[in-house]
Amino acid sequence: MSGPFSDVGNTIFENKSVLTESYQPDTILERDEEIEAYSHALQDILFGREPENIFLYGKAGLGKTAVTTYMMNELLAEVDTRPEADHVHIHKINCNGRTLFMVVRELVNELLPENASPFPKRGLGTGDAFDELYAQLDRIGGTHLFVIDEIDHLEDVNTLLYELPRARANDHISNAFVGIVGISNDYTFRQSLSPKVKDTLMETEISFSPYDAAELQTILQYRADKAFRDGVCKQSAIAKAAALAAQDMGNARQAIDFLRVGSEVAERTGEAHVTDEHIERARGLVRRGRLENKIRDQTEHAQYILEAIARLAETDDLPARSKAVQTVYETVADSHGATPLTTLKSVQDHLSDLQMLGFLIRHERNHGRSGGQYYEYELNLDQEIILETRAEIARHT
Repeated sequence: MSGPFSDVGNTIFENKSVLTESYQPDTILERDEEIEAYSHALQDILFGREPENIFLYGKAGLGKTAVTTYMMNELLAEVDTRPEADHVHIHKINCNGRTLFMVVRELVNELLPENASPFPKRGLGTGDAFDELYAQLDRIGGTHLFVIDEIDHLEDVNTLLYELPRARANDHISNAFVGIVGISNDYTFRQSLSPKVKDTLMETEISFSPYDAAELQTILQYRADKAFRDGVCKQSAIAKAAALAAQDMGNARQAIDFLRVGSEVAERTGEAHVTDEHIERARGLVRRGRLENKIRDQTEHAQYILEAIARLAETDDLPARSKAVQTVYETVADSHGATPLTTLKSVQDHLSDLQMLGFLIRHERNHGRSGGQYYEYELNLDQEIILETRAEIARHT
């Protein structure tokens, strides 16, 4: 009797991991200007001087994290050859879903001696965590770069960005230098900071713009040469994946996804080459997968509100006002055994957030003094994706 893998034959891949999100390329392509700006901002470290603060801006998939990983590795290697440079410590943290206390506590625990008890989760405040952080920085000495990803997701970001850069000036530390590398998907993030924080940072800003089709084709060619066996991937397929991604988001991650999923389609159907047709089929699969992940990333009640709007779409009752959405939302929340949000304002806040994230289209209505001014909402994606994703989530909760 044959097993489930008995008919698996040869693969078209030489090294499929090259097409995954976690792959860190040896060479960074099409980001020479950003690397030059990054290098200039870090150069003081090579002479034992206090580092500049650096902020990277750009949408997801534009190379911010890959370039940062590359630059940190290059910096560490170069520091080893420079007698004037202090020892450099790189601390990476993601702010998504974390409070300021959680961020500082995690940094403290990374710096504590191996046999020390971790900083407690309860009983002490954020100020205590900062005090311990400063104590550990001074104990270790050297230059410390804090690479803070999704920094715009941190609610009390002003405190973090005031405390760390001024730690030495405020006499919290004397044996160490501190620098911040902030990474944000929000180009307007700096505008939200307090005036005193803006004055304190004096940072170098590096903006990552979307790739064009030619740049994406260069990146995909590099990946394809490593990922596939010789002659497997058609040049036209690489060009198509690059063109589709450039037309949509200018996003390298999306372009690589098109190529990976297209090649999976080819392999699954037993074809020897990856063609334009496979890339076209991948386009729909990738878009659907990204939307599903985006839905799963929303809070519980935001998902219930999306499900409610999808239900309204099923009955052709969109666009709808927030009160109509609230009525269906309450029914949806009840059906999942959850207590609905009690105020219309809470529902309206979620609707506004979902509209900004691209899930919804908002129409402003103005009927003058008789009817007043209000918003109506409708979906900006297929309702079936929402309902199927929500059903899948419900099955596993």
